[in-house]
Amino acid sequence: MSWGKLLQPNLVLGNSILSLTSGIIQKNQIKGLVLDVDDTLVPIRDSNTSPELSEWVEEIRTITSLWLVSNNLSQYRISRIAESLNIPYIAGAGKPSRRKLKKAVDAMNLPVEQVAMVGDRLFTDVLAGNRLGMFTILVEPISNIGSEFPNYGVRSFEIRVSQLLGASLSMSAYRLMPGNKK
Repeated sequence: MSWGKLLQPNLVLGNSILSLTSGIIQKNQIKGLVLDVDDTLVPIRDSNTSPELSEWVEEIRTITSLWLVSNNLSQYRISRIAESLNIPYIAGAGKPSRRKLKKAVDAMNLPVEQVAMVGDRLFTDVLAGNRLGMFTILVEPISNIGSEFPNYGVRSFEIRVSQLLGASLSMSAYRLMPGNKK
């Protein structure tokens, strides 16, 4: 598989995970979601979930299985977030490695094609999900109003490299990132 295909998400939301609706999930016949944590569910420096995220999780869990799979090594932080949402989790996943993603998919007892990897990064979340054969969804990083985004430079670089390698990411999603004037 080419790098362009490996870095190509099946769906680019152009907004935070909170805009991933039950309708989108059902339309794409997704039965399970593996969710990245840092900047996908909570800002990287936070350990608390927002009321909006908790409401989103409660709605989505009625139609799909949920797992958290994070590269973050802080077992304490990730377990705290997972417990507040009542979702099983894996910390220190080492994405783009597929091993921990496969463990989450296997625990859901679903075919890998019916499980989506949802994250804010191309070179970890999307690449890992595509390598495993999952449906991949790229979301914009979640934030607290007024907070800074230390990973936007890295994210912009990932998007540019992915496009050079053949991924066709929507420019509207690209434009939504702070710092991009296009």
